[in-house]
Amino acid sequence: MLIRREVAGDERAIHDVHADAFAPAYPDGHPPEPQLVDALRADEGWVAALSFVAEVDGSLVGHVCCTRATLLPAGHRVLGLGPLGVRTAHQRRGAGAALMHAVLGAADALDEPLAVLLGHRDYYRRFGFEPAAGLGIEPEVPEWAAHFQARRLTAYRPGLTGRFRYAKPFSDL
Repeated sequence: MLIRREVAGDERAIHDVHADAFAPAYPDGHPPEPQLVDALRADEGWVAALSFVAEVDGSLVGHVCCTRATLLPAGHRVLGLGPLGVRTAHQRRGAGAALMHAVLGAADALDEPLAVLLGHRDYYRRFGFEPAAGLGIEPEVPEWAAHFQARRLTAYRPGLTGRFRYAKPFSDL
């Protein structure tokens, strides 16, 4: 497995990865995540240096990205991590973990202070995520609270608190 940054020409394969990865979670088999990633890529919040793919035998099997997000009311810039998707045939083989380590390591190297996500508590805990509420970070949607998590990076400093707002395409879902 090769983990690398997304490059021009990967867009369709990334779209297909998310369609396959998230389809089982939707009764109609049509998840919004592929269109979300397409919209994020076109948004000013897109961070190209934090979009990674997992490749096996020349085929893309996974993808993760981070986009600019904001903590309100102070306007602190942080990262929204996700979506993270791995083709169903390649799940539970380490691609998701490899993508998470790559994107978090790269975010840390870029001196980003904080990554925030909405996801499974047990899965993301292994990557250092903790309930965001414990850091004084509130979700945009109160119902997200149980699965809303944050990961402090080296540049983190106390005072990064507030109501989290994802990049605009997330609110367009």
